[in-house]
Parts: sequence; C-alpha cells; structure tokens
Amino acid sequence: MKVRKATMKDIPAMLELINGYAREGIMLPRTEFEMAENIRDFTVVERDGRVLACGALHFYTPTMGEVRSIAVDPRAKGTGLGRRLAAALEDEARRCRLETLFAFTYVPDFFRKLGYVEVDRSELPLKAWKDCMRCPKFHCCDELAMIRYLSGSPPAAKKLADPADLDVRTIQLPAVKRPE
Repeated sequence: MKVRKATMKDIPAMLELINGYAREGIMLPRTEFEMAENIRDFTVVERDGRVLACGALHFYTPTMGEVRSIAVDPRAKGTGLGRRLAAALEDEARRCRLETLFAFTYVPDFFRKLGYVEVDRSELPLKAWKDCMRCPKFHCCDELAMIRYLSGSPPAAKKLADPADLDVRTIQLPAVKRPE
C-alpha cells in the first residue's frame, strides 16, 4: 500500500470514489474541473496501481486548513485506509505549520475517532463564505462542522493590531448594472 500525492491521472478514479458517495448523499459531488483545479490538495492511497482512497487538505489561512473529500473504496472500508489517509493529511498540515484542521461531514464518528470535536459552523466563517456559497445545499446544509486543534487545544488568541497603526484604504468595488 502506498500513500502519495495525487496526479492528474488519478482524477477519474477519485471522481468515481467521491461521486459514488455523493450519489448516496454522503458526500458532495465534485467535477473534473474542480478536481483538476485542486489536484495539489489531494493525496491518494493506492495498491497495485489502483486508487483505493483519496482525500484533500485545503488551506484557508496560514494557520487553518480543511480536510475534505475523504473517500475510501467501499470494498476496502474498515481496513484502516481512511485513518491512514487522514494521518497523512494531518502530517502534511503539521509540516506546513497549520494549527487547526476542520471538516464538514456527514460521518462525524469517523472524525471524532481522529480527535475532532463538533463546533458551530459560525466558528468557521472563511469556509462559509468561500465555498459554501457555491454549494447546492447552502440554504439547507445538513453537514456537521468539526475541528481539530493540532496542539490539542485552541491556539492562543493573538493580539490584534491597533487600528491607528493600520493603513486603512477603501477599495471601490465594481457596481453591478441591472437591466431596467
């Protein structure tokens, strides 16, 4: 069994795994374009050249990342591949000096076994505004938000900069022209 970073040639197998679970309502579907765009985030577990599991570590801030799209071939469930994959993603997060990992999931027991705890989704605002806005379940989300502090406890609060020391400038956003 080999754990490695995904390549473009892995996309069909990863889509089969992820979208197989999506058809069961357990995961959100992914497109080939999304997979290609985010291929650097993905890690796979393979045996004899066959992808048996995949998952991604997606960065949101210099200290926080999301573990997403963990999928294990149904015939290999219960063999520890999901845990092995999650451990590889956590190792990658630690190498990149992340402090916190989070996940949105329909399978909270898996993440609880890995040390994640359930949190209110409002504690993860970057995720909500960046990706959730595109999600078909945005207005009726039923995934649970889970978080894992890699140090074992929440990072110490950082002192915010004094507003008087900030270079505050306004940015003019383009106006959307609506048909009259």
